[in-house]
Amino acid sequence: MNDFAVPDHAIVSERFITASGPGGQNVNKVATAVQLHVNIYALGLPPLVYNRLKSLAGSKINQEGELVILARNHRTQEANRKLARERVSAMLAAAYDLPATRARSRLNRVGKTERLAGKKNRSTVKKNRGRVAFD
Repeated sequence: MNDFAVPDHAIVSERFITASGPGGQNVNKVATAVQLHVNIYALGLPPLVYNRLKSLAGSKINQEGELVILARNHRTQEANRKLARERVSAMLAAAYDLPATRARSRLNRVGKTERLAGKKNRSTVKKNRGRVAFD
């Protein structure tokens, strides 16, 4: 899946609500903020991608399995609608992104002996701490 656009059948609802923010008196009169509900089960994601999406979204997923995105940065409904869909697409792209696998560090013989010598030095330093005995 190269295109992370949200399919129309996955969108449960798209509501316009009044918002705070830029717009002056306009925000009190016009419902410009968008609340987008996307059914994550309808996206048909592979299990690993689904789990990454759940961890990325966190509390944005409700009990019904809907991803709820609120966009209210712009003054127009259309700009906020576009922003909400872009946020969902970005979240899907991040969920499809595989985490980098960690390469095991490999120590050579010299590195291992130096590490053990350092541990021995620290051991003797700590062993010499403590109560001073005046014999």
